[in-house]
Amino acid sequence: MKTKASETAKIAGEPGRIRGSGAQKVYQTLRQSILDLTLDPGSPLDEVTLSEQFQMSRTPIREALVRLVAEGLAKTLPNRNTVVATIDFAQLPVYFEALTLMYRVTTRAAAVHHAPEQIETIRKFEAQYAQAVARRDALAMIQSNRDFHVAIAEAGGNSYFTNLFARLLDEGRRILRIYYRSFDDKLPQQYVEAHSLMVEAIEAGHADRADALAAEHAAQIVKQIQSYINRETVSKITL
Repeated sequence: MKTKASETAKIAGEPGRIRGSGAQKVYQTLRQSILDLTLDPGSPLDEVTLSEQFQMSRTPIREALVRLVAEGLAKTLPNRNTVVATIDFAQLPVYFEALTLMYRVTTRAAAVHHAPEQIETIRKFEAQYAQAVARRDALAMIQSNRDFHVAIAEAGGNSYFTNLFARLLDEGRRILRIYYRSFDDKLPQQYVEAHSLMVEAIEAGHADRADALAAEHAAQIVKQIQSYINRETVSKITL
């Protein structure tokens, strides 16, 4: 019987012994699986099982789990077992508020402070995102979307904004996976075009328009996620 841990090991692309820094490799692999929802919230992260799957001692496994716990992606229970952290839906309104603010402030700042070469970088990630959407590759969409918005933040020139926004985007990858799932990973073209409109506003130096487009983009994402979470899963079923 396949376990979540065995599926995670396969993601690493190395069914045999993992070479290089053991703890770092385990950390990166588990982190990616957690963020992409390959490992469901609440899934056990058992040291013995992971040690067998990664074919290494329990020491690097334990080190990787400690890092995941520190990031809030894993949680140590009173019985000292470790599991994938659950998504705190009660905190989503606060998270969405912070995320929306960072969408707006970084996009506005980029319109004011960007350099020409930074537009090229932003457009590169914009293209990668559009290609991922066309392939219906949700994991690539999540990564390229993150890179796109971080590039915009970097063009704004405020490293504090960039670091905070990158952290929010990383923390929200599981939420964004739910967002794409709500569309069955077939994102409407209008949401791809929203990125293009933001880039055009940034390049033209139209701060107010860039701000407004970012706010609209964030509001659409929040509305879609909230709608998906609150959907009626038993409608039209006679009980």
